[in-house]
Amino acid sequence: MDFTFLPDYYSYFLNGAWKTLQLSFFSVIAGTLLGVLVALMRLSSNWILKAISATYVEIIRGTPMLVQIFIIYYGLAEFGIVMSAFVSGIFALSLNIAAYMSEVFRAGIDAIDKGQMEAARSLGMTRSMAMRHIILPQAFRNMLPAIGNEFIVIIKDSSLVSVIGIGELMYNADVVRGVTFIPLEPLLVAALIYLIMTFTLSKLLGRLERKLKRSA
Repeated sequence: MDFTFLPDYYSYFLNGAWKTLQLSFFSVIAGTLLGVLVALMRLSSNWILKAISATYVEIIRGTPMLVQIFIIYYGLAEFGIVMSAFVSGIFALSLNIAAYMSEVFRAGIDAIDKGQMEAARSLGMTRSMAMRHIILPQAFRNMLPAIGNEFIVIIKDSSLVSVIGIGELMYNADVVRGVTFIPLEPLLVAALIYLIMTFTLSKLLGRLERKLKRSA
């Protein structure tokens, strides 16, 4: 094993890891918010909203993320919608996360006792107020493990955006491979950094989940 390149190129891996965390953070936040909206659309009594949300979920879940990244970065430019590679990457990852998170939120909302909505309505709350102040907070707490798992998954899946030139961890590892002509070791370093990030996040989320359970 030859890791003699590390003193000269360690900054590539650190910068790539930081970019990966940025991509993951903004994508999970945007994807979660959009996922809530899509879930509420699917639970709506309006058949048009239900059809739109169901179609969106099926399209996103039924096509590879790599194809979605290419369509957003290259395809939208054909219609005059030009975004930077970083913004395009966040957009693509967010849309993908939202499709999966919407199903998680829909299941979480359905799991809340229907009597809570009826009780809130009997106290004079509108459906939207009851959903915002009573149902969603409980659903969010129950779904925190799923949201955390999505964050961990997207840290790994963010490597796909390297195909449009975003200097995240995998892209920078490939740069080091190309410059040093060392095929394996840069990938092992990248894999170790991915493992450190996901393991650390998993432990932090586990502590947060236990804290929320104690305060419930």
